Amino acid sequence: MPPGRSRRTNSVGSEFGLIRLLQAQAARPDRQVYRGIGDDAAILKTSANEWTLITTDLLAEGVHFDPATSSYEHIGYRAAIANLSDIAAMGGTPRFMLVAIAIPPTCSTKQIQQLYRGMMRAATPYRVRLVGGDTSASKQGLFLSITLTGTVDPRRALLRSGARVGDRVYVTGTLGDSHAGLGLLTTPRRPTQASLRPAQTRFLLARHHRPSARIAEGRWLLTHGLASAAIDLSDGLTGDLRHICEASGVGAEIFPEALPISPACRAYALARGIDAQQIALQGGEDYELLFTVPRRKQQQFDRLAANTDFCMTCIGSITPKRLGLRLRTEAGVTRTLPVTSYEHFLRPS
Repeated sequence: MPPGRSRRTNSVGSEFGLIRLLQAQAARPDRQVYRGIGDDAAILKTSANEWTLITTDLLAEGVHFDPATSSYEHIGYRAAIANLSDIAAMGGTPRFMLVAIAIPPTCSTKQIQQLYRGMMRAATPYRVRLVGGDTSASKQGLFLSITLTGTVDPRRALLRSGARVGDRVYVTGTLGDSHAGLGLLTTPRRPTQASLRPAQTRFLLARHHRPSARIAEGRWLLTHGLASAAIDLSDGLTGDLRHICEASGVGAEIFPEALPISPACRAYALARGIDAQQIALQGGEDYELLFTVPRRKQQQFDRLAANTDFCMTCIGSITPKRLGLRLRTEAGVTRTLPVTSYEHFLRPS
């Protein structure tokens, strides 16, 4: 979803302000709830050997997707990945999926079959089974809600709240590719702009239509006890970094020159006359992992990471809360890092 700067258009106000209100309203002690609202997934103490993760995401036509620019199979695929990525961010293993869908009169049976085919193509490599759900009619637009369960080792799930001053900030993969792919689909190219090579276009479209859930990376971080905090990048780096900082009571400093940006995304930025670093900071739905590594575990992290095929890049460090979110250039110049990621109920100004 394209990031937007904040101007309110809904009486509900801020999306995350609303979540905090609901979190406070729902807060009450329960021995079985280890973690409720506030992380990528809830954590329930279901047995002595493993705990249960539960996450859900709602996708609405015209907000999260447009059938004019995405096939129904791609819509289903991305919907499943959004939930799988939440489990990955907790260091968990995905297990079972339920799907609720509200279908408008414009959808055919074939299109709904394609939607489910996409969901299962995303979920099957992780041995996730579809075990139930619900169907309804919709008077306007397609609505799709997936609930996914997973498992995690007791008291070992990766949370947003563990980052501490001095920790290094890392991301998996490359940033901004999905946003660039969406731009190719929705914004016509001006004739004066340079052209991307066909392979670059295919890469960016694939990163938008068929993103990856970093399940293996999340499990690796949890198994070796390397990450102090983690979140998946769904709303964009600036917004999701803010979530970790707020949950952990810290600030962060990001090195813009260190952001991992693919050659295809850089070519797209050049062709569109856009700053590639801004795309990496703002663009959402990459579904990479953003995580922090304590300084005392840095050597262990480097040693173990050298023996993997994972792409993991250090992009900054955790700082005291009073310093807020900042960018620090290689020249040592610092400035405030504005949170420009997408937020529901607000629109671009």
